[in-house]
Amino acid sequence: MSPTPPPLVTADELAALLDGAPDDVRVVDASTRLALAGEGEPYTATPARDGYLAEHVPGAVFADIPGAFSDPDARFAFTLPSPSRFAAAAAELGIGDRTHVVAYDTGGSAWATRLWWLLRTFGHDGVSVLDGGLGAWKAAGHPVESGEVAVPAATFTPRLRSDLVATTDEVRRLGSGTGVLVNALDPATFRGESETSPYSRRGRIPGSRNLPRDTLLDPATGRFLDLPALAEKLQAAGILDGQRAVAYCGGGIAATVPAFAAFLVSGAEVAVYDGSLSEWTADPALPVETG
Repeated sequence: MSPTPPPLVTADELAALLDGAPDDVRVVDASTRLALAGEGEPYTATPARDGYLAEHVPGAVFADIPGAFSDPDARFAFTLPSPSRFAAAAAELGIGDRTHVVAYDTGGSAWATRLWWLLRTFGHDGVSVLDGGLGAWKAAGHPVESGEVAVPAATFTPRLRSDLVATTDEVRRLGSGTGVLVNALDPATFRGESETSPYSRRGRIPGSRNLPRDTLLDPATGRFLDLPALAEKLQAAGILDGQRAVAYCGGGIAATVPAFAAFLVSGAEVAVYDGSLSEWTADPALPVETG
């Protein structure tokens, strides 16, 4: 496979990449649905396998992000799995050490960028995101197929990059002004004013700035904004100023969108606070801000 695909690929670029069905490319549907239960009650996450079975990019396999690609014994949903668990889940999807992965989803790209972040966190740089997901693929006139796709298992060697994972202790220090801490949720949730909140307490981590993940996407197409527009928004949030930057959200999913955008724009490595507000607000000793 040459040249190496860029971090963000268009539908037409993916179609060209798949021409001839190369063995070293694996397309992965990471779609997941979230349902809000009630005040202070965690989201319910459901892998959107039924949607995948109905239609997907030809040859794509399905990744169960809240299941196979998360720690089943963790207190909070979507927690980073162990290296061995991740390696087994990736290998089962035919993702090997030399496989180039193209991830997509059907809802806002955050699940695709979560898989992008997971792969890179475990040392696999050969990964791209399909710009606009399945919607953009269909809008470009490319075909879809239905049913399960069977692929041979591969061998994935995990190499954990701890610099891409922020701990609670580091986030506490960043909130005191030693770096940049960015909240990727909507403004109402950032202020603690959403109609219903799934977190133990309302509010944000003190010292954080708001960069809603949706503002990095074109609302009409679901595709990422062009590079100058992305750079402007990231710069305004302080992510590209050379300091240590950490993104967080509710459970480490939406936070991967600004992390991906920063890498796309300048190669900046933005860490993700995996536990995010789910972990932070559950500890009464940790402060929150509202308003």
